[in-house]
Amino acid sequence: MTALREFQRLEAAGLWRASPDAQRRDVIVAVGDATLTITDMNDTPLAHWSLAAIERANPGQFPALFHPDGDPGETLEIAEDEVTMLDAIERVQAAIEHRRPHPGRLRAASVLAATGLLALLVFLWLPGALQNHAVNVVPDIKRKAIGEALLGRIERVTGQACSSSDAAPVLEKLALRTGTRRVVIFRSGLASSLHLPGGIVLLNKNFAEDYEDPAVAAGAILAERARAQMVDPLAELLISGGTPASFRLLTTGQLKRETLDHYVETVLGSPRPPVANERLLAEFARSAIPSTPYAYAIDITGETTLGLIEADPMAGRSLEPVLSDADWVRLQNICG
Repeated sequence: MTALREFQRLEAAGLWRASPDAQRRDVIVAVGDATLTITDMNDTPLAHWSLAAIERANPGQFPALFHPDGDPGETLEIAEDEVTMLDAIERVQAAIEHRRPHPGRLRAASVLAATGLLALLVFLWLPGALQNHAVNVVPDIKRKAIGEALLGRIERVTGQACSSSDAAPVLEKLALRTGTRRVVIFRSGLASSLHLPGGIVLLNKNFAEDYEDPAVAAGAILAERARAQMVDPLAELLISGGTPASFRLLTTGQLKRETLDHYVETVLGSPRPPVANERLLAEFARSAIPSTPYAYAIDITGETTLGLIEADPMAGRSLEPVLSDADWVRLQNICG
């Protein structure tokens, strides 16, 4: 299905019911080239639906309810937060509608051709302005969708992120404490940390397992926030993808899978850019978190991070811990 070329396989959680009198089951929904595959939690296939024959029974309502064309008894529910999957299905339906005969097609083609020519001129002469414009106009919901898509591509390289029912609430507390939307911890494949579009910060498990003070992990998150102020994470992605990526995002609202994969390959193998002490210390001060533990974690001697130690904005102050001891132990064990 050409509408989904950037995805070889897109997955989401859902609830499937084979018939009206059957019990709903937790399933994994995967979008392939031309089909939507429904499997149970043991990866056993339960159903295959043609992407061209999916109907939504409750447009505009959530959870979204889908069924095969002509068979409303078999249903699939997808939650509102599965943004990427819902967007993919909507695009398929839009592509099908586009292929149906429409009056005035020639006139519309002419308008599109003129628009394409104008876009080509922008592509040739204003690549920097094109990228900046894309970064400025992309809404938060699209940034989150791009970030989630990137996270999925990263997990294909590094393996799945660490997770546990005990640690999930602790990650939420850590994200809230550091002013971040979401924190994800990886067992391997990620050298240190990374900030994705949509407020997703990735950390290597060492920031949790190797230190007794949660201020170290918090410091790594704050360092990524400081980097995001220097260069927007979406801008980093578009720089990696070049002008065609910015052009495609502006005209279609989407990025190719190849663009995401190229960025993942580049960023996972590159050291994170340094952050000026003044900018980093401002983040620690804003969050009321001491910078000294993070400084010694980066350099155990403190020689190269002396500025963060001597100018610690929280030095000598009585502070609430970043996390309680119990919560920190739970987070240290998130990777098993």
